[in-house]
Amino acid sequence: MRKIFLSFSIIFFFNPANAVTTRMFRVLDTCARYRLNELDAFQALEKLKIEHNINDQIEAKAKIKKYCSVFTPNEKIEF
Repeated sequence: MRKIFLSFSIIFFFNPANAVTTRMFRVLDTCARYRLNELDAFQALEKLKIEHNINDQIEAKAKIKKYCSVFTPNEKIEF
């Protein structure tokens, strides 16, 4: 009985779905903060962990627009 309880508790506490939802929340939060101008393009790229050229502002904005558009259900929102 202890083995069954232990195995179920391990499965419950180490559920990968929790990690996925946490990561999705962080991505959506970063995209929303960028959209509200709380973050600039380079800060958003760092939080999203996307490789970028340090000096190219236009390339940074284009990458964020492409990345965040995947996670946004409404296609009318422009980043």
